[in-house]
Amino acid sequence: MSLARCTRLAHTSIHNQRKYHAMLSSPSGKLPDFVKMIEVGPRDGLQNEKRIVPTNVKINFINKLSDTGLKVIEATSFVSPKWVPQMGDSSDVYLGIEKAPDVTYPVLTPNVKGLEKAIEVGAKEVAIFLAASNTFSLKNINCTMDESIKRYSEVAEMAVKNNIKVRGYVSCVCGCPYEGHIEPSAVSYVSSKLASMGCYEISLGDTIGTGTPGSTQAMLADVIKHVPRENLAVHFHNTYGQAIVNILVALQMGINAVDSSVAGLGGCPYAKGASGNISTEDVVYMLHGMGISTGIDLNKLIDAGNYISTYLNRTNNSKVAFAELTKRAETLNVKENAAPVATQSHSNEDRCGAGTPSFPVGSSTKVSKLQGTSI
Repeated sequence: MSLARCTRLAHTSIHNQRKYHAMLSSPSGKLPDFVKMIEVGPRDGLQNEKRIVPTNVKINFINKLSDTGLKVIEATSFVSPKWVPQMGDSSDVYLGIEKAPDVTYPVLTPNVKGLEKAIEVGAKEVAIFLAASNTFSLKNINCTMDESIKRYSEVAEMAVKNNIKVRGYVSCVCGCPYEGHIEPSAVSYVSSKLASMGCYEISLGDTIGTGTPGSTQAMLADVIKHVPRENLAVHFHNTYGQAIVNILVALQMGINAVDSSVAGLGGCPYAKGASGNISTEDVVYMLHGMGISTGIDLNKLIDAGNYISTYLNRTNNSKVAFAELTKRAETLNVKENAAPVATQSHSNEDRCGAGTPSFPVGSSTKVSKLQGTSI
């Protein structure tokens, strides 16, 4: 293909992206030009994995994410290893990662003790969480909603005194595994409480992934009455396959911050049946296709997701990553057929060392070799 034709195609693509951006903007306001992606894979993505991931693999994973253009990467959680064994090495992980100067690495701190540990390792930002469901709060942190508000007020106050930024989470904004439907007013209530504690941003989490565009719109419309939309983010799990359309609804309502996890990692230890978060790769692909900037290199993002999926020996749940990795495998096979090279096998541990995971060349297995297998 000639250079001139490539240039024309590139200009056509940019033109289409701008057109889509205008077409999809809501009547009340246009879509954001830039969306901040908050990567939660290292914490929310790994916390429910039964197999303990070694500290060095977590560190390598976060370092790879730091190289993608992401500006916010939730690194770990300072929680009791008795309740979440996967996070038992939180201090070592936080101290071991190579912190890029333009990237923020928030950590989850469920209580004052967790915050004290975060302060010890030099954390600059912490996250706290409330649930919009009283039953979920009791099951998750063994206290009622009002009791949790009091507990986290103490955490937030201590963080602010130590010049640490605080981000808030609200769980079960579209549904609860125990109570079912959650009224938008309940979400607004706890969101307002987090705002009053000094949280600069509040992430609204569809913990069990039951939200639809209709329930998402109703929930956001109520919350925006109490908390400015520029201080809100959304966090959707993809249990019912609704996450990507729910994010589009949020964008149309003026939200410009989205939580996600590479490879669709995630789940919730206290919400049985909840699948992983929406994959960062899928969200970024959609945003770029709509002419919305993220500052993220999609190929590097796919590499990071493939790295951790390979180590976990599980299917990469990103549709975009699956498609792109399939194309890579096909291209590799074409090159091998043209110029055969020697094969070399690698153990699972070798593939997940400091470098990018490598795979046996010349194998007849395409996507499964790249993706790992389902557990």
